[in-house]
Amino acid sequence: MPTLDSLGWNADLTTALDALPLPTNASALLAARVSEQHRDAYRVLVNDDDLVADISGRLRHHAESPLDLPVVGDWVAVHARPDEGHATIHHVLPRRGVLVRKAAGTRTLPQPMAANVDTCLIVTSCNQDLSPRRLERALILAWDAGAAPVLLLNKADLVENADALAEELRLALPGSEVHAVSAVDGRGLDALDPHLQPGRTLVLLGSSGVGKSTLANRLLGAELLATQEVREEDAKGRHTTTSRHLVCIPSGAVLIDTPGTRELALWGDEDATSAAFSEIDALAAACRFGDCTHHGEPGCAVLLAIEDGELTRERLDSRNKLDREMARLVAKQDQRAQWQEKQQQRAMGKMYKQAQNERRRQRGSS
Repeated sequence: MPTLDSLGWNADLTTALDALPLPTNASALLAARVSEQHRDAYRVLVNDDDLVADISGRLRHHAESPLDLPVVGDWVAVHARPDEGHATIHHVLPRRGVLVRKAAGTRTLPQPMAANVDTCLIVTSCNQDLSPRRLERALILAWDAGAAPVLLLNKADLVENADALAEELRLALPGSEVHAVSAVDGRGLDALDPHLQPGRTLVLLGSSGVGKSTLANRLLGAELLATQEVREEDAKGRHTTTSRHLVCIPSGAVLIDTPGTRELALWGDEDATSAAFSEIDALAAACRFGDCTHHGEPGCAVLLAIEDGELTRERLDSRNKLDREMARLVAKQDQRAQWQEKQQQRAMGKMYKQAQNERRRQRGSS
């Protein structure tokens, strides 16, 4: 079993753990890291044990959104019962960041995917999956989580022009770290060595069929994760990984594998796109007007860069589209917060009226 230090434990987490109050039914709270999540059930690594865990009623009651509940990669404080193979999670310790997208469906809710990630390995492939526009979304999620994004153009063994495709991707996504790799024969994976240091946490993110589980097995040095072939007729993948789980790799780093995602709906605030489009913001700083919208204003440095070939129109259009999506999301978040506040006020008012009626009833019966 890995030690806490090898999983990334540090002095700040020790301070946070020591400051927590003890629950009434526990003599001590122990540090643990969430290694798996299946709906409301978890597995946690604590001391020398790998335990099944659930959430305390208090933690669940006080959670205002899914972001307040544990996710794979979280450090948590648990009441452990090793003899039973079980633990109860009482607190989520402070995070360095969390990878989160908007949950599927019409409700405006976040879906946390992984916490405390140092590097986000965004995996695509040399076949039909390759899409700079989809990758922009993944880059936004990674930067917003405080993780360094690394784009891996997988299945380089299947094409002759993998390096050229990687260079095209670097040009389409300026400033991004891009590597052509093969999870099958190990080509190009030595470029990941700086990210695979002991105590660091990496997460795999990408569509089904791009080879995330095969890549994880290559990094693990063993066939520990199930894999499937993609469909030959359309090169689309099947969902091999169905839940998020954390594993330790021989280098001493920690790897989180995630299910394949076809769509990545954004979550965050209106500044979330800035890091992924930093070259546009750098150009905008030279615009004549501070509130330039880059839609025809005189002295627009962004439009001039497009004319000079330094920036593509597609890149700017994509930035504008994602900014509009983020603005709509923020508006919906505000509306939901206002609705929740009204619901709380109504509940408080109802409780107050019930208390008043009870006092009147008691006075009338005395």
